[in-house]
Amino acid sequence: MKKVIFSGAVIFSVFATSFFGCGPKKGPEEKGESKLSGTVEIDGSSTVYPITEATAEEYRVENPDVKVTIGVSGTGGGFKKFVRSEIDIAEASRPIKKSEDSVSAAAKIEYIELPIAYDGLAVVVNPQNTWVDYLTVEELKKIWEPEAQGKIVKWNQIRPSWPNEEIHLFGAGHESGTFDYFTEAIVGKSKASRGDYTASEDDNVLVQGISTDKFALGYFGLAYFTENKDKLKLISIDDKKDENGKGPVLASDETVKNGTYQPLSRPLFIYVNKKSAEANPSLDSFVNFYIDNAEVLVPDAKYIPLSKAVYELVKKRFKEKKAGSVFLNKESTVGVKLEEVLK
Repeated sequence: MKKVIFSGAVIFSVFATSFFGCGPKKGPEEKGESKLSGTVEIDGSSTVYPITEATAEEYRVENPDVKVTIGVSGTGGGFKKFVRSEIDIAEASRPIKKSEDSVSAAAKIEYIELPIAYDGLAVVVNPQNTWVDYLTVEELKKIWEPEAQGKIVKWNQIRPSWPNEEIHLFGAGHESGTFDYFTEAIVGKSKASRGDYTASEDDNVLVQGISTDKFALGYFGLAYFTENKDKLKLISIDDKKDENGKGPVLASDETVKNGTYQPLSRPLFIYVNKKSAEANPSLDSFVNFYIDNAEVLVPDAKYIPLSKAVYELVKKRFKEKKAGSVFLNKESTVGVKLEEVLK
């Protein structure tokens, strides 16, 4: 499936389209003729959107009277709508922030936090770039930290043997969860970044810019690199903090899932309004369908599924309608093991 990225609060009505190969699992209410109706409203991360879109398409086949709409206004934009009770589900490419949790509490909105997939952030250059074989986290920080603006502007300032040419940077927009996660993982503080780069919520813009500029460097979700790998060059990342001394590691489904691609591996989430899930059978049904079919539909959307053990814990968390986030009291979510925190 081709990943489609949209910017702004665009609303999509999701119509029935069946996938080839392994079909989705049917929940109890989907066996036979469905009697469910109503609406399920979703908004948030453009990164998570393809997974939700795939899920909604399959769900709609079994439940034609349930209207599922999906908006794409970024992780931050989705949370803003969520705490105003405008949507039932917020998609997020990072955990909820303490500030967002506080606003939610003030609005008396309880949420259920559900991890649904893994993603890695790809660091990429133009295919004509022959000098970069890998980058260390320290070098990425030197390039992207706020203090670098107007000072670190040429490739040979990173390594003397590299060209005396300007670095042209491309990255996620400031409302993006990808921006939040990258800055936290690389710079050490969420949203701490130089501002003199081409920023966009639309990954098509970033790919276009990097693929046509020999001296470009950028980052976005690994799934989007996979769909454009003929136009880009993926760069290995060396996390010097790695006590096992693995050296440079290239992002892949395997290295993201097994945790060796650090610190740029991350979980993706949906946040469900607890009250709505308890009152709306269609929403409850949709979320159960989402979790039950994630192992099939997440790879179809070019992302990395969680383990069976983690999906079982996610299923249990939703069944018990357990409210709140397991990440709020953690200093950093970088490198966190989902199975450990969910237990």
